Amino acid sequence: MLEAVFWISAGLIAYTHAGYPLTLWVLAKLRRRPTLEHPHPLQELPLVSLIIAAYDEAEVIAAKVENALALDYPRERLQLIVASDGSSDATVEAARGAGADLVLDLPRGGKIAAQDAAAERASGEILAFSDANSFWRGDALLRLVEPFADPAVGYVCGQLQLIDGEGDNQEGFYWRYEMAVRELESGLGGVTAGNGGIYAVRSAAYMPLPASASHDLSLPFELEKRGMRALYAPWAVAEERMVPTLEGEFARKRRMMVGLWDIVVREGMLSPRGYRPLFAFQIASHRLIRYLTPLLHLVVLAANIALLGHGWVYAVTLAAQAAILLAALLGRFVPLAPLRIARYYVLTTASIAAGLWDRARRGSPGTWEKAAGTR
Repeated sequence: MLEAVFWISAGLIAYTHAGYPLTLWVLAKLRRRPTLEHPHPLQELPLVSLIIAAYDEAEVIAAKVENALALDYPRERLQLIVASDGSSDATVEAARGAGADLVLDLPRGGKIAAQDAAAERASGEILAFSDANSFWRGDALLRLVEPFADPAVGYVCGQLQLIDGEGDNQEGFYWRYEMAVRELESGLGGVTAGNGGIYAVRSAAYMPLPASASHDLSLPFELEKRGMRALYAPWAVAEERMVPTLEGEFARKRRMMVGLWDIVVREGMLSPRGYRPLFAFQIASHRLIRYLTPLLHLVVLAANIALLGHGWVYAVTLAAQAAILLAALLGRFVPLAPLRIARYYVLTTASIAAGLWDRARRGSPGTWEKAAGTR
């Protein structure tokens, strides 16, 4: 029984990180067509409301507004809204001075509340969303809305490219891996998560969410339950600065994970009702098992220790686990890519457990903080 627990737990860890992407790749090949096809141009461009939720973003908001107004999209078809979530600096004044169509000076209520308030005032057929520090390429909005030519599409996220990695963060390596998985998912059942830097949703399908929710995680599965697809458009590109240090990235991911319990359990991500079978498979493989990896690693370690003396293989597997932990420790001091990648993996996995611990101690999150070094 102990051996079964060990190998099943270890197998699930390997599966969610490597086996699942391989399975997606095989399924995509069996379809005998590309996982993604660039959509044909729309016959008529929809009216788009581009919403930027901002909290103390005076440093970058003017540049972001200028970037949005310079997009290759007809100005008369674009409404630009900045929703300031109780900013204590000059965010509101800077956004107005830069030429935003509507600037909402809201009381502090959290990112979701700011986005909901902006959506209520939006007039677009499509609601596009961006972070204040995400800068879009000229054709990004046009490419982002093209998939909405299909009435079955409810959500589209673009490709967020992380730049300026001068520190020891390995998000670039991890992010490229995630983007490859996202592209495969999009061509099959649909993406299981997006990103806050560049995405859009039909205004008719937009729904207010609890303060603990996240558009990135909640909208794809919520729209799937309503019979609409969530896609990835890699040709719609935005750029954003990486968190410069791994410690900063750990803190960012820890904050993100605080609301995970509410999204996965209370909001119904785990409930298969309304999912197509392929999307349910993707949610279980990419989300559920991935979020269980901190627990699975503890189970593997404890079972491995208990199994010492029951064969040489368990001495090897324990040594491998110790080597990963040692590499993660050395990765803080030695600038070698394998050591940094090990450190990134350990801290990213630990951030899930740390976020849930914070949730248990302090309750559901409401407000948000920007990651240091990304402006």
